[in-house]
Amino acid sequence: MRIATFQYQGRRQVGIVSDDLQSVTPFQWTEARARRGAQALIEDHVHGHDSLALSSAPVPMDQLRLEAPLPLPRRNVFCVGRNYHAHAKELATSVFKDNTPKADAWPIVFTKVPESVTGPHDDVQLPGAHISAQIDYEAELAVVIGKGGRNIARADAMSHVFGYTIIDDVTARDVQMRHQQWDLGKSFDTFCPMGPWIVTADQLDGTDTRVRCWVNGELRQDAQTTDLIFDIPTLIETCSRGITLHPGDVIATGTAAGVGQGFTPPRYLKAGDVVRIEIDGLGAIENRFVD
Repeated sequence: MRIATFQYQGRRQVGIVSDDLQSVTPFQWTEARARRGAQALIEDHVHGHDSLALSSAPVPMDQLRLEAPLPLPRRNVFCVGRNYHAHAKELATSVFKDNTPKADAWPIVFTKVPESVTGPHDDVQLPGAHISAQIDYEAELAVVIGKGGRNIARADAMSHVFGYTIIDDVTARDVQMRHQQWDLGKSFDTFCPMGPWIVTADQLDGTDTRVRCWVNGELRQDAQTTDLIFDIPTLIETCSRGITLHPGDVIATGTAAGVGQGFTPPRYLKAGDVVRIEIDGLGAIENRFVD
C-alpha cells in the first residue's frame, strides 16, 4: 500500500493512494485519530487490529494537499551521516574532518526534532543570513519502523520495517560544524520535508532502489541503496542497541555524493531554489526554498 496523509476540505485525513496515483481513498477515521497521520495505522498493524475501513468516495489528487505521512512524529527522527563512500570522500576535509577516518567503523547517528518535519511539497523556510547562509540538501531514503523492539538483531531487523518514505535532510552547514554535535544545524523549522507517502515493505525493497536529487532541474545526486556503507539491517540493529524503537519511528539512511558543500566553490541553496528528490518505487517530493 501507499499510505498518504493529506488535507481535504479543512480536515487532515489518512488514506490509501490508488495504483495510478490519481486519487486517495480516506479511511473512516475521526479527526482526532487522523491528527498524527499514519501513526495510528502503524500501531494498529503491529497489534493486529484492522483499521482499514475505507470511505466509498476517493478524493482526486488534484483536490487535496499532501502532508508528511507522519506530520507529528512521536519523537526525533533518527538520521545517519556518512553512509555512502563517495559522500564520505567529498566532505572528508569539512563536515567529517573530526570523525574517525575509517568510514565503516560505526555509523554516525544524530537526530532531527519532530517540529522540523514538513510536507512533500511545502516551502522550506530559509533562516536568514544572520543565522545561516550555508543551507544544503540531502536526499535520503527513510525507514519507518513497524514492530518495535530493543537490541534488535541484524538478522531480524527487516521484520521490524513497516515501510519507507523520502526525507530531505536539510542542513545549515556552518551551524552543523560550529557545534560539532549536529542536531542544531539539522533541526530548523521545515528542515525535514517528508513524503509523499509511506510505501509498505511488501511493495518496495528499500535495500535495492535508486535515490536521485535535482536542484532547479539539475541532477546533483544519484545513487543506489545497495551502495550504503551500513545497510538497513545494520542501521536498525545500531539504533536499537539499548534503545527501544517504537512503531512509527523513522530512520533516515544517509545521503549520497553531490551535496552543495561538496562542490568547489560550494553551491548552497538560496531563495527560489527548488529541490526535487525521487526514489524508484516510492515517488517524489519537491520543495521550494523561501525567505
